[in-house]
Amino acid sequence: MLTIALPKGRIAEQTLEKFEKAFGEKFVFENRKLILEKAGFRFLNVRNQDVPTYVMHGAADLGVVGLDVLEEKEYDLVKLLDLQIGKCKVAIGLKAGDKLDWTKSSINVATKHEKIAKRFFENKAMAVNIVKLYGSIELAPLVGLSDCIVDIVETGETMKQNGLEVGDTIMLSSANLICNKNSYYTKKDSILDLRNKLLQTIC
Repeated sequence: MLTIALPKGRIAEQTLEKFEKAFGEKFVFENRKLILEKAGFRFLNVRNQDVPTYVMHGAADLGVVGLDVLEEKEYDLVKLLDLQIGKCKVAIGLKAGDKLDWTKSSINVATKHEKIAKRFFENKAMAVNIVKLYGSIELAPLVGLSDCIVDIVETGETMKQNGLEVGDTIMLSSANLICNKNSYYTKKDSILDLRNKLLQTIC
């Protein structure tokens, strides 16, 4: 049996739809249950940020998670397949009408994507002070807590409604099928068979 960690919400639903296409069966978490066992698979319903941790430590053989989360975690995992779902980008958000002052000695950036933001600005030779926030991040530039934010952007509408505008794109992201390295070697045939079946569901 392969154990697969899925992030709660839309990505889990879209992933299970792919399993339905691949195997011709219905896969649904019922009544807020966190485990679903069906057709030789065990699915775990976990927080998005925790998916790589479950896979890294062998609690799950496989996981589905955004590339942005993988970049932030920096775990040594096998990337098997870009599932082409959950497409978004990590981008800078600024107060509408503002521009970043690249001549400053340092910049304050509000984000939960700490490592991604730090790498981006340091690659541009800009010292960065990270203000780590977990919610309502759009407030930070409006109240002077930060010069800008680094956040996930799908349409940019949330930023726009809160008086911000989307700046530079740092990276593109979509949901990837990832694998624990030990599982890849001990269950390689089953894992590659699943990968090939899921590949056929990508339009």
